[in-house]
Amino acid sequence: MQRWFFLEDPCNASIRMGKGEGTNSSTSVHSVQYTPKSWLFRVRLPDLQNEEKVCIIGDLPELGSWQPERCIPLEREDDGMVWSGVIEIPEKKKIHFRYCVCIIIESGIQVIVRSWETNITPRVIDSCSDKTPTINDEPHEYGNYNNQEHIDRGWLNKETIIQLKLCNNPLVLFRPQYQNRLINIKVTPVNLTRHGSNVPKSLSEALEESLSADTQDSVEGCKHAFTEVASLHAEDPTFKAQNQFGHELHIDDVLIFQSTVLFPTNIAFLIDLYVYSSRCGDGEPPYHAGFSYLLPTVLQSSEGNVVLPVTSTKHRPLGQIKIDYLMIGPMPNFKCDMSVSYIRHWNKTRSGLDVGHRGSGSSFKNKVQNCAEVRENTIASLRNAIEHGADFVEFDVQLSKDLLPIIYHDFHVCISMKKKKELVDNDMLEIPLKELTLDQLRLLKVYHLSEGKSKNQRFFDEELDDHQPFPTLQQCLEQLDPHTGFNIEIKWTMQLQDDTYELYHPTDLNLYLDVILDVVLRYGGERRIIFSCFNADICQVIRLKQNKYPVMFLTLGESKLYQRYKDPRCWSIKAATQYAKMIEILGVNVHTEDLLRDPTLVKLATEAGLVIFCWGDENADPATIKFLKELGLHGVIYDKIHEYSSKEVKESIFLVEAKGSQKELMLLAAATSEVPQSPPPQPVIKEAVFDVENAKSQLADVMSTATSLESLESRFSNCNKSES
Repeated sequence: MQRWFFLEDPCNASIRMGKGEGTNSSTSVHSVQYTPKSWLFRVRLPDLQNEEKVCIIGDLPELGSWQPERCIPLEREDDGMVWSGVIEIPEKKKIHFRYCVCIIIESGIQVIVRSWETNITPRVIDSCSDKTPTINDEPHEYGNYNNQEHIDRGWLNKETIIQLKLCNNPLVLFRPQYQNRLINIKVTPVNLTRHGSNVPKSLSEALEESLSADTQDSVEGCKHAFTEVASLHAEDPTFKAQNQFGHELHIDDVLIFQSTVLFPTNIAFLIDLYVYSSRCGDGEPPYHAGFSYLLPTVLQSSEGNVVLPVTSTKHRPLGQIKIDYLMIGPMPNFKCDMSVSYIRHWNKTRSGLDVGHRGSGSSFKNKVQNCAEVRENTIASLRNAIEHGADFVEFDVQLSKDLLPIIYHDFHVCISMKKKKELVDNDMLEIPLKELTLDQLRLLKVYHLSEGKSKNQRFFDEELDDHQPFPTLQQCLEQLDPHTGFNIEIKWTMQLQDDTYELYHPTDLNLYLDVILDVVLRYGGERRIIFSCFNADICQVIRLKQNKYPVMFLTLGESKLYQRYKDPRCWSIKAATQYAKMIEILGVNVHTEDLLRDPTLVKLATEAGLVIFCWGDENADPATIKFLKELGLHGVIYDKIHEYSSKEVKESIFLVEAKGSQKELMLLAAATSEVPQSPPPQPVIKEAVFDVENAKSQLADVMSTATSLESLESRFSNCNKSES
């Protein structure tokens, strides 16, 4: 099913800010200013897993005020597929709500959101609805209303997700009889602290413990933990519950086990191997061949890899298995609510969007004539693209040494070791950007790598604030036009095919992303924002740490221009598409080189329900840009947007839509006023603005506004200017 991103509704201003109608006070238990009435909520949802409950969440204190830990659980009816509950809600008040599937650890304190309804517009009980549904009425269908179906997985609140990834043929077995056999892998989280025991410090201690107690007891002792598995090469690559004997491990596949746990430091993982006999018949199960343990003491950082010994059931060496692990924790300083999500929503009328690459384009290419004339990734470059009609601007974000998100593309910079205005041989020092604080980057004379190698400085306008390199992410969010979207590329080192890394990066991955996400969630406002990254794990972590902004997987594909990454998920558009479906993100951002070689790859993504952007030096041509848009690309990232854009009106599509919506609201406000009159000077325009809320309430769900109603007064004058 297709999810459309940024499809607005009339209540978007209050919903986006998490201030749903009726959220009065965190201390209020009831909306006491309204007479209460009993209302029956019923929804149909089959196939729930163990411990999962269907709950309701809404914009009232009685419905949890969009806070997931305050959701109201419903009760399962006799047929097992319908969940229902009677809740007292205020009379004569419009109410918004959603259904969700949760595991309630402790009511009011900790809840794991397994899935939830994510239509931009929540379900509504109208203020004039005074008759509750009855048991004889048809129940709601989970996720399906207003002719749309939107269901998304939850995000991390207090729990932790640990992923174990098996790729590049990680299993080596020493015994010849196991060659060319079908092998299944099963991963089970095991609680190491049951009965008050201490965490084992070695594999031998773990094995001794497993022999002295029944394995099933250990599994049951790991409360509220559940594990799912996904295969990159499967027809349906999404995460699913494990089978009794695990999942098949195929050659060249990427198999990912994902466990959700509450206390990761107390959890080990039992990895069982099941092998089918060479003489087994149809329906005959595999036999248990061996096992291994992954202890929590091995998981020293947010990501890494480990080689574990595989032991046979007779406790003899059987082989070894290499595992890449990823630990994903919740954000420590920001809490997401359930008021709205844009994770997989895209307005189906929007395609062929113009995205300014690093603002107005790359300014440090080999061929100077192809370079932008404004320094890339600066406020000036971004603003120039915005003023020439960019719908989105793309830029790169990484952290300085003092953990401040800054805008810059390369991992390294050059520093002059002599006078700033004199460049001679051997006077440049190349240094990783992460080794310098923001103050050092701004105070030192810093050169781009190409300037350091050529000894030829390109720009001399750094005394102008907007042209300064290294603007902060917060500056960009606060200073640039909010009607232009941001495509924020997260810079993170990648391992190449030859096992080398682009950069040694000691910063903890969770800390790195927590800092960036915190800035965006606090200062993003109503701006359209998309995250992207070449690192597949980064895309997964961003998706699980928050529930508001969408993510796109950047990929080189089968490029002949760049060195191949070691991660198989990056090797082709097909692999990237499968992975985007696996982790349930918005889409993929692919290299144009692949599309020009095989244009049918666009349909591979769109038919999978994904949004697809493209990037590459090939896009520096108006004819190519036009061709790509005709293929159905949702967005094209290119340099020199002021030169190559074919727009007649140099404004972002979001600004054009906002002006249209504001004008319609103002006309409706004038039409519904008690004393109709022709538009006089400014004072009456202000009066019309104050009547908009009254007019808006009559629109039901047929109007769309891309900005908050509070901005009508400041924007309406701009509409009149553009018309004149």
